[in-house]
Amino acid sequence: MAEGGEEDLPRDAKIVKTLLKSMGVDDFEPRVVHQFLELWYRYVVDVLSDAQVYSEHAGKAAIDSDDIKLAIQSKVNFSFSQPPPREVLLELARNRNKIPLPKSIAGPGVSLPPEQDTLINPNYQLAIAKKQISQPEETEEDEESADPNPAPTQIPSVSHEKADVPQGTPQRVSFPLGTKRPR
Repeated sequence: MAEGGEEDLPRDAKIVKTLLKSMGVDDFEPRVVHQFLELWYRYVVDVLSDAQVYSEHAGKAAIDSDDIKLAIQSKVNFSFSQPPPREVLLELARNRNKIPLPKSIAGPGVSLPPEQDTLINPNYQLAIAKKQISQPEETEEDEESADPNPAPTQIPSVSHEKADVPQGTPQRVSFPLGTKRPR
């Protein structure tokens, strides 16, 4: 760090540099001093504005040291939270540990969820539509020359068991994923 501009620095900047050196920080960039100064000024403005609010609330004409102490204490309480004392934590742990854990119903080993709740259970269904036999479109010539009482044509059914299912109704099929394959 350059030491040439030491005399030109404001008093607050010199104080920040002295604080840094007292903490063992000898090598730092000049902008670090400016960042600390900005933080310092912002903190002071916040504390003084809070102290002014407290003073106005109390009906005082001017800010006094009690208002500043209260503003600093409220800022510390708001910014930093202290953990509870060790004795309090030990008492809470003793109270919690008085309640025994529930007895395990399952035997030794890892207990697994029921089969229906596992990821290997089938979780989807396939909708398979039956194939429809395409019929030729009729034109005006075909209608005139067509037999008025045509004989019904036989449509081959895919499955004799499902003959009562209307054509075009999708079938639902599910496949279990958890079954083992024979080797």
